[in-house]
Amino acid sequence: MKLSTKGRYGLKAMFELALHYGEGPIPLRNIAESQDISEHYLEQLIAVLRKNGLTISVRGAQGGYLLNDEPKNITVGDVIRALEGDIAPSDCVLDENIGKCLKEDYCVTKNVWIKIKNSINEVIDSITLQDMVDDFIVTDKKKGYMYYI
Repeated sequence: MKLSTKGRYGLKAMFELALHYGEGPIPLRNIAESQDISEHYLEQLIAVLRKNGLTISVRGAQGGYLLNDEPKNITVGDVIRALEGDIAPSDCVLDENIGKCLKEDYCVTKNVWIKIKNSINEVIDSITLQDMVDDFIVTDKKKGYMYYI
């Protein structure tokens, strides 16, 4: 199971907005350059994120995009689901498909797929954009150190 570029790049864009939270609107061009994402593709992703209430846009010369909430209140799961839909290793465990499989009552693999889905959701719902920013700060500080033995 692999996320598409929508999920991966969308999370990068949201991280960039979280990194600059409180600084005002961030132009799309800046996000695209900083995260090495096509500006045209990023426009499509931001539109979906805005539609799902995760970002807001500000028009004008000083315009750009902002998070619609504090980074501590937006999870990786919120972003991934907005862009990718529900995450599941098999279609049979997606909520809209429960009860549709004729073999559901005696399928030995379905419990495995449910456990995988629940584990993934638990992880992505436990990480906030603020957690990502905090991790970045720690990692960025380490870049400046050189250790010689």
